[in-house]
Amino acid sequence: MKISRTVIISCAGMGSRLGFGCTKALVKVEGKSLLLRHLELLDSEDDIRVVVGYQAEDVMEEAGKYRDDIRFVFNHRYRETKTGASVALAAKDARDYVLSLDGDLLVHPDDMEKALSCSHEFVSGGAVASDDPWMVQTHWEDGREWAQAFSKTSGAYEWNGVTQMESGKMQDGTGHVFQMVEPYLPVPFLELRTREIDTKNDYERAAAWVRSRFSDGPQA
Repeated sequence: MKISRTVIISCAGMGSRLGFGCTKALVKVEGKSLLLRHLELLDSEDDIRVVVGYQAEDVMEEAGKYRDDIRFVFNHRYRETKTGASVALAAKDARDYVLSLDGDLLVHPDDMEKALSCSHEFVSGGAVASDDPWMVQTHWEDGREWAQAFSKTSGAYEWNGVTQMESGKMQDGTGHVFQMVEPYLPVPFLELRTREIDTKNDYERAAAWVRSRFSDGPQA
């Protein structure tokens, strides 16, 4: 069932930890930017909002190469806020649900379709694949897996920043996206194969994943 949804891609950050001199959404993996890879998988969505800050004009130009109906939202405080602030800005007057994606993320194409097919709230995570992950703790109840907490020290999955929530729950925040979601836990859990790029090691692993055509084999 097609739901009333706004997709928000957070691309305002400086990407200083990665050290490539650009916001991470513009980082190219095997010749294609992370932002463009997101947009290619979101062809079926008709309300996409990209939050910009650092190198805003470059991000807008990159998105405009693929489609001309994207709504850009400025996070002018990108140096002092995190992705929660970006999502909150873009969630104003959003549709019934918000699907939040980070601009520094690769999503397996099949699993993006899995997320887009979901007609309810979810918190996502996957196999641990980055250098400095936050974790998602889950439990099973009534035949369904539920996200119950986020932790820096323990959990079955790595939090990947992908979540779908009712839009009214995502309109106030300055910290991390998971901190916006925490008051509403437990939320259904959706396992997705992703790679987050925060460090150069993360980048090399993500590039290898793309070269392998998103193989689920051992990570480099």
